[in-house]
Amino acid sequence: MLVTGLFLTGFSVVSTPRPNVHLAQATPPLQGTPAPATNDKPAESKPGGTRPTTPAPQPARPDAQAQREGAKPALPPAPPEKIAPPMEKK
Repeated sequence: MLVTGLFLTGFSVVSTPRPNVHLAQATPPLQGTPAPATNDKPAESKPGGTRPTTPAPQPARPDAQAQREGAKPALPPAPPEKIAPPMEKK
């Protein structure tokens, strides 16, 4: 009985029609864009130090003297309900 079961299993595997499988690529491969040729590259990093950026990032809130000279903050002031009370020193 075991031999008959193995024979029927092998026969069914061999006799089943195998469809031709064709895989298609849905989209063409992405093409990279060339990097712009500018001199705004970051500065070289030095071992053991922090890496400076070129150009330097602008602060969100300019200092008081810069505001007197006409610089405007990049962000509006926070609403009062978003400002926490000062932390107490222990």
